[in-house]
Amino acid sequence: MTAEILETPTSASILDPLRLRLDELRANRLYRDFLPVAHQAAQPGHTWHDDRLVQVWCSNDYLGLSQHPEAIAAQQASVARHGTGTGGSRNIAGTSVAHVELEQRVALWHGKERALVFSSGYVANFESLSTLIAATPGMVVFSDALNHRSLIEGIIRSGAPKQVFAHNDVDDLRARLAATPAHLPKLIVFESVYSMDGDTSPLSEILDLAEEFDALTWLDETHSIGVRGATGAGLSEELGDHRATFVQGVFGKSLGTVGGYVAGPDVALDYVRSQAPGFIFTTALPQASMDATLRTLDIVQKGSALRAELDAKVALLKAELRIRGIEFLDADSHLVPVMVRGAERVRQVASMLLEQHDIYVQPINYPSVAKGSERYRVTVAPFRTPEQIARFAESLHDCLRAFDPATPTTPSALTASTTSINETAPEEAR
Repeated sequence: MTAEILETPTSASILDPLRLRLDELRANRLYRDFLPVAHQAAQPGHTWHDDRLVQVWCSNDYLGLSQHPEAIAAQQASVARHGTGTGGSRNIAGTSVAHVELEQRVALWHGKERALVFSSGYVANFESLSTLIAATPGMVVFSDALNHRSLIEGIIRSGAPKQVFAHNDVDDLRARLAATPAHLPKLIVFESVYSMDGDTSPLSEILDLAEEFDALTWLDETHSIGVRGATGAGLSEELGDHRATFVQGVFGKSLGTVGGYVAGPDVALDYVRSQAPGFIFTTALPQASMDATLRTLDIVQKGSALRAELDAKVALLKAELRIRGIEFLDADSHLVPVMVRGAERVRQVASMLLEQHDIYVQPINYPSVAKGSERYRVTVAPFRTPEQIARFAESLHDCLRAFDPATPTTPSALTASTTSINETAPEEAR
């Protein structure tokens, strides 16, 4: 039995502006379409779509651990023992023994006094930043121009004055710090790996500035967790530079499960634990998810074989793209932004890949990136075969040529970019 949804005349008129805005998004080819997927544990990197098996080339499951047999077994065993949910928030029966163990291990992993687990990386950034900044009188925040929306929203929510420095521009950051009264508390917010361009930050140089100007630092390691460093602890571990005051990361990407965290000074995170609404007033993640995360953390920490295989497959993908003259940003990370410029073009080529080649990539357009810099953020997990990688590149080339016959058939220096172009949407749109 299906309930009938009725709209009163009053509610209909109130909703009219929303319909108009949605119509504008559709007209401008900016409306977001979501493809329902059914990931296949027995066939990693695949999903069923319209009774067809489709390869997924845009997943954040960078190491394929969400479908690792040991992770699945750990979660199944935990569900059988503890059930499917925690039954409460962290302060009301929701703090499982697995939460406590995971927070202790994450803190130790990053060399910090304490860690807090949140329902997502977005919530970890937003809640912690907004709570801590608002509680620090006179705080001035310095934010990289390409920071993730969760960082931007947390800063805005705090109400503190902020300065946006040019992306990865140490000179601009220095000038802004120097122009700020020395007695005011300062916080520099930046990322280790930026997801849309795949480039890395000058981490140690920024931390040098923080020491020089007595500033706290917030390092978002979301896209480097699991894939950088001897034990997967991120770019800071790879560089041997652990001076960041706070380190934020996630479990839902390379670790293959769900949730986010912040590691840092005990007193600061104890305050967040006691005051952040998004931590206090939300149901805690199931213990089964935490137990699965503990298992994937073991896998990531114990060896570098998966990371080495990931690097090899990324290099192979870039080589296949170069052979075919397909434009991409050749950044120093596992992320491969493939440039398919034009809102209509990026959508149509993605549709052709799905319907004609059983390949799924998600178009990324404004406001996630600037107009004219539309792209696919392609990821190639360790389990991909050379044959699959070559087929992906060839299929993409075929679709690009079908949409635009002028697409080059031979390698071109103009299409194989070697550095990040740092194109992005205006901050207010991200």
